[in-house]
Amino acid sequence: MANKDSAFGLKPVRTMGGVSNFTANEYVIASGATGPIYQGTPVVMDGAGGDIVVAAAGDADIVGVFWGCSYTDPTTGKPTWSNYYPGSIAASDIVAQVYDDPRIVFEVQSAGTVTQADVGANADMTTIGAGSSTTGISSAEISATTASGTAQLRIIGLSKDPDNSDTSAANGNVYVLINEHAYTQTIGTN
Repeated sequence: MANKDSAFGLKPVRTMGGVSNFTANEYVIASGATGPIYQGTPVVMDGAGGDIVVAAAGDADIVGVFWGCSYTDPTTGKPTWSNYYPGSIAASDIVAQVYDDPRIVFEVQSAGTVTQADVGANADMTTIGAGSSTTGISSAEISATTASGTAQLRIIGLSKDPDNSDTSAANGNVYVLINEHAYTQTIGTN
């Protein structure tokens, strides 16, 4: 059965210890920051003040996965919560919720075919900054090109999702850890 081609970014499912109760931590998004950040998007610190921005393909200092944000709407003056940051919000109180624990296991869709032989391999993300402004969900995927060298994510298992677990077809889901996590690196970005 073919897998559904319906990317959703990185979705937290558990920790390496098996715990499914984890929390997101608060980070700042700079006032007026351009470009959207969708739920499930890997993020990094911008290096010029520690603000959160979308990670680029190949970035080796991922802080975690963006899960939503809150801010005071500059038009209405009302507190607003959104599962994605739409970009260009002029507010001094934009707070991002980020799953930043390096031990969190995420589920992500593959851009190609991934098999049991790929478990233990590393791969980078693709289409990181893309997503839906209707749902707020990221369309980031893990690359089907795996490597034994360094890369952003480490594949630790194949998903049990009945709609996306066919290892003979593209777009299967896998379980991953952030391999190049900012909090497991020895050199800071600032």
